[in-house]
Amino acid sequence: MIGRLSGVIAEKTPPQVVIDVAGVGYEVDVPMSTFFNLGALGDRAVLLTHLTVREDAHQLFGFLTHEERGTFRQLIKISGVGPKMALGVLSGLSVTELAQAVSRQELGRLTKVPGIGKKTAERLLLELKGKLGPDLALPATVTNDNQADILQALVALGYSEKDAAAALKVLPPDVGVSDGIKLALKKLS
Repeated sequence: MIGRLSGVIAEKTPPQVVIDVAGVGYEVDVPMSTFFNLGALGDRAVLLTHLTVREDAHQLFGFLTHEERGTFRQLIKISGVGPKMALGVLSGLSVTELAQAVSRQELGRLTKVPGIGKKTAERLLLELKGKLGPDLALPATVTNDNQADILQALVALGYSEKDAAAALKVLPPDVGVSDGIKLALKKLS
C-alpha cells in the first residue's frame, strides 16, 4: 500500500524515524544500518517501505535499498520470524553478511544476533538457502572484484554456484574478467 516515502527527517529515535511528507509525519521502524546511513534532522530522505497490517496495529518499516527490503520480506515469510526479529537480523548483519552466512551455513554467525537462538538460526539457514541471490552470497573462494564478476557471469550462464566456485579455484588470482571467464569456461567444459 505504501511503497516509498520521500520527505524530511523530523525525528530520529532508534530504531524509529519520523519522516515528514507534506506535513504528515510517518513513524517508520528501520534497521540500524538504515538508521545510521540516514542524514541528520531536517535532511531529505527517501525510504522504501513495507506496511504490515494487523488487528491491533499498522506498522511501517523503512529501508534505504531494495536488497534490504527484499531480505526483510524473505525473513518475515519464515515461521516464527516477525517484523521486529527481521529488523534485528538486518540490524546485526548487513544483507551481504546474512547471505554469506546462509550460503556457508554459519550457525554461529546468526546466533550472535540478539534475539536469535540456535533453533531460530537453524530455521533461518534452512529457509533462506538459495533465496538471497548468488550475487550476495559469494563463496569464500572469491578474493577480489574480478573473481566476483567472473562468478556472477558463470552463474548467469547457467552453471551452479558450486561448479563456478570450483572453476575459480584454478584461475590465477590477478586474471582479468574476460580472460577469467574464458579460462573458467574451458575448465567447466
